[in-house]
Amino acid sequence: MTLTRITIDPAVCTGKPCIRGLRFPVARLLGLLASGESREEILAAYPYLEAEDIDEALHYAAALAEDEAVELTR
Repeated sequence: MTLTRITIDPAVCTGKPCIRGLRFPVARLLGLLASGESREEILAAYPYLEAEDIDEALHYAAALAEDEAVELTR
């Protein structure tokens, strides 16, 4: 699986996986979803996020849960 919207950069959020190089960690997005926030609420609260970012974060989490190797492209 190749993910293009999730980036890892040691200079951004101490190298945690983030959405498109933004200082918005994937874990934060997944936490919002897990706490019951809807896609629409998240996109309204964070206008720089896109629906595809949510989709890819969920794919990333699913891959981690499957214990798959995940390749990220820059």
